[in-house]
Amino acid sequence: MIYKVGMADAKVARDGDSLRTLGLGSCVGVTLYDELTKIGGMAHIMLPTSNTDKEVNLAKFANTGVPLLLNMMLELGAAKARIKAKMAGGAQMFANAHGLEVIRVGPRNIEAVQEALGKLNIPIVASAVGGNYGRTIELDCQTGKLGIRTAQFGESVI
Repeated sequence: MIYKVGMADAKVARDGDSLRTLGLGSCVGVTLYDELTKIGGMAHIMLPTSNTDKEVNLAKFANTGVPLLLNMMLELGAAKARIKAKMAGGAQMFANAHGLEVIRVGPRNIEAVQEALGKLNIPIVASAVGGNYGRTIELDCQTGKLGIRTAQFGESVI
């Protein structure tokens, strides 16, 4: 079964299932995977940080969404020591007429996800981030492979 991960959403799945999120522009799709249990997780991170303790949607932000995703995986039986991360997205989608960045949401999202993973000691084993184009990603929980589709550059697997 393919589970759809919406914007500002996080889901986990097991062997035989997949997780997919559409339309990653400046958002970052972060995936976690435990190769032994074949438990995978995906979060569609919209913004770098939440500055409030009252945030209702933890999956929306890198600093709260990455720990949330890890905890969801641990509840299913994954082991933190075996979890590895992959990430995609974080495009710089907007620039002004002079080519200067107007909003650095994509690059800031990439940095925030990397920082959140670093704090949790989760290694990033592959990434396809940056650029100025959108992506759709799908994590295969049987293999841990992350498929990436783009309109401009076709399909790839990391």
